[in-house]
Amino acid sequence: MTTTRTDISTHSSANSPAQVLFASLIGTTIEFFDFYIFATAAVLVFPKLFFPAGDPTTAALQSFATFALAFIARPIGSAVFGHFGDRVGRKVTLVAALLTMGLSTVIIGLLPTYASIGILAPLLLALCRFGQGLGLGGEWGGAVLLATENAPQGKRAWYGMFPQMGAPLGFLCSTGIFLILSKTLSDAQFFDFGWRIPFLLSSVLVIVGLYVRLKLTETPEFQKAIANNERVKLPISTVFKEYGSRVLLGTFVALAGFVLIYLIVIFTLSWGTTALHFARKDFLVLQMIAILFFCVTIPLSAVLSDRYSPRAVLIAATLAILAFGLGFEPLFATTDAAAMLVCLSIGSVLLGFTYGPLGTALAELFPTPVRYTGSSLAFNFAGILGASLAPYIATWLAGHYGVAYVGFYLSAAALITLVALLVMRKTA
Repeated sequence: MTTTRTDISTHSSANSPAQVLFASLIGTTIEFFDFYIFATAAVLVFPKLFFPAGDPTTAALQSFATFALAFIARPIGSAVFGHFGDRVGRKVTLVAALLTMGLSTVIIGLLPTYASIGILAPLLLALCRFGQGLGLGGEWGGAVLLATENAPQGKRAWYGMFPQMGAPLGFLCSTGIFLILSKTLSDAQFFDFGWRIPFLLSSVLVIVGLYVRLKLTETPEFQKAIANNERVKLPISTVFKEYGSRVLLGTFVALAGFVLIYLIVIFTLSWGTTALHFARKDFLVLQMIAILFFCVTIPLSAVLSDRYSPRAVLIAATLAILAFGLGFEPLFATTDAAAMLVCLSIGSVLLGFTYGPLGTALAELFPTPVRYTGSSLAFNFAGILGASLAPYIATWLAGHYGVAYVGFYLSAAALITLVALLVMRKTA
């Protein structure tokens, strides 16, 4: 890159810690809110309104396939937004990513259904879902870098966990809205217009997010890269030529967390409200209570990561996920609400410990000039392998072989992640 070097201390950040942490947190909260309302609607709404032909199982599988489209779009978003994030800057790229996802989400709330325009309805839904994936592909990496590249010495994991907190907070917001709608509207009203409300409300959140992010300045580490003329012409080419093995390693490091989060959030809701006959609103309440454990354990994982290392915390969490998968059937195959809450809560605790250190661990795999592109690609390739088809695979396995095989699927993913973590050198 170049021989000139400038000490990073000469590039102090103009952003206050509160400003940085709030901006990284609110952005990912909005992004995951948008993502989760689609996920919830993919279970509760889209099979009936956008894929009505055929039996309910086929409609659900078609809906999950549309859900998976975003994960195909996410690496594309990583490449596009990562290029500008590593070339132009973190700030402007984060604004563009938020707009892309936000507009796609609001448009979903305005789409006509299959009854109105036929086959065009699911096609438009798929297009908007692709747009959501593009935006999230650029959002996550930038938010993590905004936090970690502004972090003081010894606080990198603590700062890096704030974007990760967007996952449970976005879930709580989205599930809370669907729960309120379920309690205040009849089924006819919910399927007529109520399901659109969360998508349209996203526009308010996007405006707040844009206001906060437009007030930021660039991170000190990116300023240093500019001063030292370290930026590369084509970040994605450099990533694959010089750091391809790290992208692959980061993908497998994130795999188990992705499988777990989408099993706990989507598969359990689908299977619990169909095969186990829980009422929709009752199961949503159970998920909201359980997800609080996700919120609590993310900060705890960050404290432990700064004390030991993100890798050490991830290894311990992955071993626990492997064991959880082996015992998934007796924990989940229940019609008792208290027992189901225990199962969901255990899963949420494990989510916090694996998801909290993940952003910091992936960011530390790559140098500043290609960090946006490299970490985003690793994270989103893991999304394709671990999350895009997780609800589909889990539903198919449960339907053909039983719930135990869903747990075996999770344990297999954890085993792959464990091997990757053991190969990965201890992060700084």
